[in-house]
Amino acid sequence: MFDFDNFVGFDWDEGNKQKNWEKHKVAYTECEEVFFNQPLLISEDIKHSSQEKRYYVLGRSDTGRTLFLVFTVRNNTIRVISARDQSKKERKIYGQQPQANTAI
Repeated sequence: MFDFDNFVGFDWDEGNKQKNWEKHKVAYTECEEVFFNQPLLISEDIKHSSQEKRYYVLGRSDTGRTLFLVFTVRNNTIRVISARDQSKKERKIYGQQPQANTAI
């Protein structure tokens, strides 16, 4: 489980911000909203964690849009690597969760 008390904000790579918008129409502000809404499902991305730990998150924006994010943690900041709408399978998993922080 994540302890979000230690995080001090978000760290954005300008290329990733632009890529997420161009490919999936997900704004960086919408990505940030996900971390403040429930339920929030987080799991380690073991397959892509060779150089640094990466995580998946299933969550929702303030408008209710369900998103899938990949992020890492650097110097107590959350750095979103990619963002897109949840797939049908991910929406099913996300919809079965109670309204509380849960690991996938």
